[in-house]
Amino acid sequence: MNPFVLMAGGGSQEAGSMYTTLVTFVLIILIFYFLIIRPQKKRDKEAKKMLEAMKKGDKVVSIGGIHGTIVQVKDQTVVVKVDDSARIEFTKSAIASVVSKDKSAPQKVKKEEEKAAEVAEEKKEEVKPELVLDKGEETVEEKKEEN
Repeated sequence: MNPFVLMAGGGSQEAGSMYTTLVTFVLIILIFYFLIIRPQKKRDKEAKKMLEAMKKGDKVVSIGGIHGTIVQVKDQTVVVKVDDSARIEFTKSAIASVVSKDKSAPQKVKKEEEKAAEVAEEKKEEVKPELVLDKGEETVEEKKEEN
């Protein structure tokens, strides 16, 4: 038997197998794109925008966890005031987050805390514990009536 004849007969199965393999690889690439690559690009874009928007007076947190206020912004670095007499110069990429000096943000948090406290108070008023009595015990009202 000629081996080329045998291979010619099995060619259609190999083509179908290659097609499913190709489709599988394309699906894996799409999954990686939508679950890993695309969200990472979005985070990088937001981080870049945040670093470009830094200005004097913003409160920042470094990737090392140091909190401070920006005193001076340079091309590649920022000077952060950590204490009254301590100033540290950081590379812009070492800043993890910027908390703007906008005063509306703390007020928004206060309002949410007040709402949560009001809801908690309403729940306390709604839930009133009931006195469970055995058959032989008298209620407080019955004792008052006897006296």
